[in-house]
Formats: sequence, C-alpha cells, structure tokens
Amino acid sequence: MIFAPFLLFLVFLGIVVLANAIRVVREYERLVVFRLGRLVGERGPGLVFLIPIVDRAVKVGLRIVTLDVPPQDIITKDNVTVKVNAVVYFRVVSVQEAVVQVENYLYATSQIAQTTLRSILGQAELDELLSEREKLNLALQQVIDRETEPWGVKVSKVEVKNVDLPQEMQRAIARQAEAERERRAKVINAEGEYQAATRLTEAATVIAREPMALQLRYLQTLAEIATENNSTTIFPVPVDFLKVFMQAVEKKAG
Repeated sequence: MIFAPFLLFLVFLGIVVLANAIRVVREYERLVVFRLGRLVGERGPGLVFLIPIVDRAVKVGLRIVTLDVPPQDIITKDNVTVKVNAVVYFRVVSVQEAVVQVENYLYATSQIAQTTLRSILGQAELDELLSEREKLNLALQQVIDRETEPWGVKVSKVEVKNVDLPQEMQRAIARQAEAERERRAKVINAEGEYQAATRLTEAATVIAREPMALQLRYLQTLAEIATENNSTTIFPVPVDFLKVFMQAVEKKAG
C-alpha cells in the first residue's frame, strides 16, 4: 500500500521521459542534436530517438521563409528622402550552421536585409530606383545571400515592394509627366501637319501636270453637295467651262 503511489509516480515519470525521448520529425524539418553540449549531427525526417537528459534537440524548418522588411528611410544618391520596404525569400540549406553559427538566423537575416536595403538603394538615384527595379533586386539578393551564406541560409529572391515619395516630389513628378505628354502631343500634331502638307504638295503637283484633274475634283465636290438636302445650291462656274459657250455665241454674232 505504501509503495503504490511511488510506483504510479515512477510509471508516470517513465512515460514522460519516453515521450521526450521520441520525436516525430516532418519531411520539411530537421533536428540538430547536441549530446552533453557536443554537436552530434542532424536527424530526420521520421521517428527520432533521443537519450533522455543527455541529448538536446533544436528543430529547424527547411521550407522557404517569406520575410517582410519594414519600411526604411533612404536618402538616394541625388538627395531625395524616400521610404522603401521589401520582401526577402530565403531557406535554410545547412541546419547545423543555422544553429551553431548564429543565435537566431531569422532575426539575423532580417537585420542584414534592412542594412543592405539602406546601403544598396542609397547608392542609386531616384529615377533608377523607380525604373530599374530588376537590377536593384538582383544586387540586393547577391549581397544579402553573400552575408548569410556562413549561417547556412540561402537567399533566393529579393523584391522591392513600395517606394513612398514625399508629397512635393510626387507633385514634381506629376508636372514632369504632364509636360512630357504635352511634348508628345505637339510632336504628333506637327508630324500630322507635315504629312498633310506633303500630301497637298503632291496633289498640287498632279493638278499642275493634269489640269483636267481639277475639273474632275470640282465635279466630285458638286456631287457631294447635291447629296445634301438643299433646295438651292449656288456654286461658281470656272471660266474654262464658259469658254466653249462664249466662242459659240461669238461665231453666231459674227
């Protein structure tokens, strides 16, 4: 009777120890095992047995992590202050280095991404920051990946998300865009005038070479006028049309 509670306690303690000694590691996870403080290696996936009290395990995920870099105040090369945020995609490729070489690889990667964002984008001008995102994204990815490589972290992609401009700079860019649209409209209008003048010159050349072309055009214009619902149409008659009748009258009079 006296040993019954103690026996139950031992059974409960054995279940707890056994539960802690058996770990189920998923396909996208690994366990980094330390035995009495020494690195033993990585375990998983599947069922992993640990020596109670002696072994300590740290679980590390292998899936791609999406890290949102908070907005950073950046002064561009042409002295414009902007707020820029980005997103970093990375994954652990060496779980042992991610545990041994750095205390918290997630926090460390976030900090290096923020400092690199300010450093790289601060070397670019505003126009380059707005129009050449792909080049800047590649530069950011290469620098951050080089810094995190000793930690067993592979940065696969970096994307600049938003570039927030000051209000006065937004108005200046809007005025510049409006001036550019007006310039293009004037160029297009001048090109149209030039083409119209060229066609008119060609038409005048044809008419000068073939006088009957003018009379045909005149008759075509009369036909177009006649299609309208007009009760009376007054139009001038070219002198060339009247020459025949004037010559006939003169012959009869003579």
